[in-house]
Amino acid sequence: MPSEPLATSYQPLALMKFTILSLLLVSFASAARIADVTVPSNQRTNVVTGLGLVYGLKGTGDGGDFQPAIRMLAAALAKFDNAVSVVDLKAVKNVALVQLTATIPATGAREGDPIDVFVTSIGSASSLRGGRLFVSPMQFLAGKDKRILVGTAQGPIDLEDPSTQVTAVVKGGCVLDEDFPAGQIKGDSFSFFIDTPSASWTMSSNIAKIINDGEDGQPWAAAVSEKEVVVRIPPGEQQYPAGFVSRLQQLPLPLVPAEARVVINDRTGTIVVTGDVEISPCVISHKGLTISTVLPTPTPTPRAPVVKTTDVVALDTNNSGGAKLQDLINAMDQLKVPVEDRIEIIKELYKSSKLHAKLIME
Repeated sequence: MPSEPLATSYQPLALMKFTILSLLLVSFASAARIADVTVPSNQRTNVVTGLGLVYGLKGTGDGGDFQPAIRMLAAALAKFDNAVSVVDLKAVKNVALVQLTATIPATGAREGDPIDVFVTSIGSASSLRGGRLFVSPMQFLAGKDKRILVGTAQGPIDLEDPSTQVTAVVKGGCVLDEDFPAGQIKGDSFSFFIDTPSASWTMSSNIAKIINDGEDGQPWAAAVSEKEVVVRIPPGEQQYPAGFVSRLQQLPLPLVPAEARVVINDRTGTIVVTGDVEISPCVISHKGLTISTVLPTPTPTPRAPVVKTTDVVALDTNNSGGAKLQDLINAMDQLKVPVEDRIEIIKELYKSSKLHAKLIME
């Protein structure tokens, strides 16, 4: 099987209804930057929320028995000088009460920026198909009990998943009434938070060392956990720290050896291997599947080959004390083992303490 520097992938016979991807990551120096694996503490997403009504439904709404939706509809009509009672609306079936959420990017947003709104029915509606979100206020929770009106949401409903008709999205449905800036760095320090897949004491320590070495060897940075590196801002740059932060983000970061890890997604039939995953000496027999090798006879012909078969694969045949998971994958390639069986074999190796890596099931 041919290999590439960072990954090896293969597609079994076309008749098989699966694809398995094996990523074999190797350790080497790279042009990665601190910015590629971290986020500054001032950069975070924010969520704005609201309650609204979806109208125009074809008899699939909450119905007159669901009082929260009916009361909200009555209040909306009263604002347009059309006061009605809850009793007057008892036959209404074309509206639904919904929860609204929209995410402000970590980089902030400007007045007038359109943001997608996610809509979820919280009543008895059976479907939001064909509906439209009525103009609804969107608020930001700025404190324990303080909510700030930041914009409005409205627009046509677009079902995310036709099989689940009570959740939807309004594309660009939330429009901000004012700027929502990204967080400011305040004080004389900030933190770099390391992305979870890359977080480790080795990574945080390396980042702190690279920052200190890059800033004249001064102890500006310290690793305080696997995920966080605290950085002090030099006095001369505290008033406008953006340049200092940007300079640190561009520092080159040699990649550290990846953690030995096997990630399996049963639904998609994907196996991802990172780091140097080893297997203790073992023999794996897979029922009903064989390796076939055609050996030429003294006078070989296509019609008269000699076929040698086996359904047992031995790992660590050189008695070196173990084998790589890639050895097993290569053997399963030869056996043409279906993806679901590959996953079961890896699970059994893990259960029997023969697989020396973290196993993560998704």
